[in-house]
Amino acid sequence: MNNVRNAAVAGTWYPRTAAGLAAAVDGYLTAADRAGREVAGDLVALIAPHAGLMYSGPVAAHAYRLLRQRTFDVVVLVGPSHFDPFDGVALPPWTGFDTPFGVAPIDAACARAIAAATPIVHERASAHTREHSLEMQLPFVGRLAPAVPIVPLLMGYQTAETAASLGIALAAALRGRRALLIASTDLSHYHDATTASALDSVVIDCVSRFDADGLQHALETTPDHACGGGPTVAVMRAARAAGAADAVVLNYADSGDVSGDKSSVVGYMAAAFGTFNHGDRHER
Repeated sequence: MNNVRNAAVAGTWYPRTAAGLAAAVDGYLTAADRAGREVAGDLVALIAPHAGLMYSGPVAAHAYRLLRQRTFDVVVLVGPSHFDPFDGVALPPWTGFDTPFGVAPIDAACARAIAAATPIVHERASAHTREHSLEMQLPFVGRLAPAVPIVPLLMGYQTAETAASLGIALAAALRGRRALLIASTDLSHYHDATTASALDSVVIDCVSRFDADGLQHALETTPDHACGGGPTVAVMRAARAAGAADAVVLNYADSGDVSGDKSSVVGYMAAAFGTFNHGDRHER
């Protein structure tokens, strides 16, 4: 276990035991199955939120339910660094991430290929040690794709140049692999629900139109649109380069839908990119 990242928020942001976590994840998936819709075709990328599971899980489940009946060689997770500021994108030094479901192994060969494709990707343990943005994806990944290795990537300063370079590198390094890209982001933070909805609608519109340039412009104008805006732009660019042609916004909610407090909320969105049937395009 010396070469495995310890879970930072197990037991606080989500259940610590495998049984408890499985029950929680399955409950969110069941609810999403009742309200969700099928998206037929090839799945290339997802967007999912990363708050505490009781808040973000109901939304994230709308994205992760699409993993059923689909197979992948690797899951590449791209999220923001909340605690450690740095230039570029950080890989972890470990061989896996510990979770209640067991160790999620890191695909070292894929990680090396991504690092070789751009000088902005480098190893940085301090970015990953206490970061939750990628860890909060692992309950769903571990439940629905337990045998698939991961590549965890954290973006430091979310510049347009970093997002563009990472998008190009991901597309090049993942060519020929059955890879699933996952952008981890919450939307606006700590506004009243009406203000949050207005801010979040800008991101939702850009994502639904598969407009990475438009999203990058919106983030430069108002950074509060999304804490993981840079990772989202990078994943959208990589997905487009990998052949994705369609975008579907699957669900939107805010933390007040769980807490009941609409005076200060965080926004959450689930979305997917791929080559979908025509009827699945640009749906919300």
